[in-house]
Amino acid sequence: MLEQIDLKDVLVLDIETVSNTKSYEDLSEPMQKLWQIKAEQIQRRMPEEDHMSVSDLFPEKAGIFAEFGKIVCISVGVFKQVEGQLKFFLKSYYGADEKKLLEEFSSMLQKFIPDTRYKYLCGHNIKEFDIPYTCRRMLINGLEMPTALQINGKKPWELNHLLDTLEQWKFGDYKNYTSLKLLCGVFNIPTPKDDIDGSEVGKTFWNENDVDRIEVYCKKDVLATARLLMAYKLMPLIADEDVVDK
Repeated sequence: MLEQIDLKDVLVLDIETVSNTKSYEDLSEPMQKLWQIKAEQIQRRMPEEDHMSVSDLFPEKAGIFAEFGKIVCISVGVFKQVEGQLKFFLKSYYGADEKKLLEEFSSMLQKFIPDTRYKYLCGHNIKEFDIPYTCRRMLINGLEMPTALQINGKKPWELNHLLDTLEQWKFGDYKNYTSLKLLCGVFNIPTPKDDIDGSEVGKTFWNENDVDRIEVYCKKDVLATARLLMAYKLMPLIADEDVVDK
């Protein structure tokens, strides 16, 4: 399937999420009780020596659950032919106003993928994380789904527009998770050494108020995913000078 896909029909995506309040104490009383239940479930799967209080666990883990987290950045990238040269254009929707960034992202996505038979949405582990998380947060914010995210009740063959680089790597092996960072190492794809990692996004947002730094990190993951897709297609990787940051 990959060899038949034109890169210019692919939109590459990555999201960054944080807890929806700075601390457990900032939650409403009903949500505090619900987080206590969730925290118990999380800690059952953790070694006992790693257990922590319900309050301390919140900033560490809440951001990965759409019910207790929110999106602070969605970065996307598209391939375009410019004067005979393939270029990769990056753009981000980010900030503290989740509803606004989701509205802007949704509008763009509807224009790029008005029909899922001809365009693709690509990311690493998007089927398990980025896509369901985004859909849930759109519902929570009272927003209609763009065509590409209208996936509930669809048959597997109706979801071919979701191009997951993790799934492509599995080749039917579903025992293990392979990180984007590891695959970049395997394929000699350059990754930033001087930036935050996923575990630091919440602290960077809530303690440092530095969403710009999160946006830079998110875009670098999009570029890494785009290059991984090119490696899968046995293509030369896009050069830094052909990357356009909008």
